[in-house]
Amino acid sequence: MRFGLFGGNGADKAAAAREAARIKAEVRHLLALPEATAIAVNEILCADPACPGSETVILVMAPGAKTRAFKLQTTMAEATPDALREALAGAAPNSS
Repeated sequence: MRFGLFGGNGADKAAAAREAARIKAEVRHLLALPEATAIAVNEILCADPACPGSETVILVMAPGAKTRAFKLQTTMAEATPDALREALAGAAPNSS
């Protein structure tokens, strides 16, 4: 497994940073998270043939709470608001 953001050129990294920021903002909104809650978004490329290729992993880290992980079987650029809603379904809004 390797991260999809690393090793690209500056333009690729800037585009990835914009996509990650967009996803973080949407996750914060959908889960009604306070600013104290950290959100990490990474695109991962999996070399295992059983993997879907690229996936987006979202970590929600609220102070004093267990880290929650969500996965989308798409790249960050393909992570639509509907796909994010589906991935986050079942997560309690502002459960921290």
